[in-house]
Parts: sequence; C-alpha cells; structure tokens
Amino acid sequence: MENGNNSVVTEFILSGLTDRLELQVPLFVLFLLIYVVTLVWNGGMILLIKTDPRLHTPMYFFLGNLSFCDLCCSSVIAPKMLQNFLAERKSISYSACAVQMYLCFYFQDIECLLLAVMAYDRYVAICNPLLYRITMSRWLCNLLVAGVYGVALVDATTSTYYTFQLSFCNSTIINHFFCDMPPMLALSCSETRNNEIVMVAFACYIVLTSVVTILLSYVCIISTILKIRSAEGRHKAFSTCTSHLTAVGIFHGTLLFMYFRPSSSYSMDTDKIASVFYTLVIPMMNPLIYSLRNTEVKGALRKAMNKLLRIS
Repeated sequence: MENGNNSVVTEFILSGLTDRLELQVPLFVLFLLIYVVTLVWNGGMILLIKTDPRLHTPMYFFLGNLSFCDLCCSSVIAPKMLQNFLAERKSISYSACAVQMYLCFYFQDIECLLLAVMAYDRYVAICNPLLYRITMSRWLCNLLVAGVYGVALVDATTSTYYTFQLSFCNSTIINHFFCDMPPMLALSCSETRNNEIVMVAFACYIVLTSVVTILLSYVCIISTILKIRSAEGRHKAFSTCTSHLTAVGIFHGTLLFMYFRPSSSYSMDTDKIASVFYTLVIPMMNPLIYSLRNTEVKGALRKAMNKLLRIS
C-alpha cells in the first residue's frame, strides 16, 4: 500500500508487551508454558471426544469445536509473540500482519458464537429433555456450526479488508504484541471513522447477539430448574451448566471490557493485558473448566489413561 511519502509499507514493528529487557526471558518462559499447556489440553480434549463413544453427543460436538477454535486462536498469536520476546527486531511482514488480524478476528468470533450455540444446547437438554435427541439432530448441529463459521468469516473478511485499505504514513510501529484493529487504526494517517463504525457494528452484532441468546437460554433453564421438586434433581440439572456459565462469564466479561468501556478510560497497556487474557489465557483455561466439573469427561479421561497404562 502506498503512503503519503509514496513508499510501500512492507513490514510493521510490534512493540510487544513490554520494552523492559530484563522481563523478556521470564515472559518467554511463562507464555511458552501457557502455549504448550493450551496445545496439550485442547488437543487432548479433541482426541478424547473423537475416540470415546460416550462423548459423541451434541454437547461434546460443540465442545470439540470450541477446543479446536481455542487451539487455533492461541497458535495465531503465541508463536510470533514468543519469537519477538527473544528477537532484537520485532518485525512482522505486511501480509503476515493481515493474516494474523484476519485469523484472530475469525477464531474470536467463532468462540463467541459457539458459546451461544452451547447455551441453546443446554436449554434444549434441560427444558425439553424428551425431545433433545430429535431437536439436536446431527443435521441441526452441523448447520449451527456451519452458521457460526460463516458469520465469523464475513466479519473477519470485512474488518481486515477495511483495515488494510488504510494508509500508514507516519510510523510502522504497532503498539501491541500482535496485529489488532485498535492499534492499527491509531497508527494510520487515513480517516478511520468508517473502520470504527464497521468494528463497532460487528462487535455489537456478534457479542450482543451471543449475550442475548445466552441470557434468554439461561432464563428458561433457571425457570425450569426451579420447578424441579427435589434438591438433588435441581443440583444435577444446574451442574450440567456450571462449566459453560464459567466459560461464558470469563470470555464475555473480557470482550465487554475490551469493546464497550468508555473511550475516556481507554489505555493501550490495559488493552494489551485484556488481549493476553482472551487470546492466550482463556484458550488454556477452557479445557480445564469443562473437564474439572464434568463427570463424563473425567470418566473418559480415566478410561483413556488406564488404556495407555495397559499398553505401556
């Protein structure tokens, strides 16, 4: 892209999380550990769901897609971030920056919408248990996931396209550890009002649609649970939702803080911390959240471990 000086931008410089040299190696070790744990836990969850017939249900079909999304989202950010902790020059090519932004938007949107689909699945399971297998058919599950990937594709393509139509005249230093839209808009010397409108419009549509779907689902779920007479029945019904509610609270709480806080309180350093949370920490935590409170996952894991021990 040509800028005001008629030169072509071929690369950007990522400022990273911090410019303090003494923190680079400790942060490298910390985030390498987070990334390895993310790969192992999410990869293990996908493998477990694929290989154990007891987990071939709609809920675990969606959970497998969530683990795949978390694994991919972390892999879009972490390798370049780790490289830059040890690199003297923290550069990223123009095309790699565009691809990174596109994939980050894509998988972030998928996770947001998948959590809404999983809330609908819990609603059907608790409020209409006799019709669950009929309602949540394989065809509907595939259609819901395809719709999630399709909507995410439109948002990621549109947002990335409009961002990289901008000119970058004054500087190529991105005040972030990856190519995110807000620091890219701050870097541009073009008029960014249309980009900001697109960003807010898609954020409102995807995040608020997801939040509203989750809230409505859980209003119906809680209403149904309260009608169950036995305390044991209420506890059993609600326990199937606690993992999902935990994941929803962490993910959507972070996104709402990122995109809907007052502009007067905006800080790039705060933005970086929040970005670390939703791009690296949450993908690591999700498998743990779902496995610790899920007896079926723990049972499948014990069965897999026993099988491995017998083989060895």
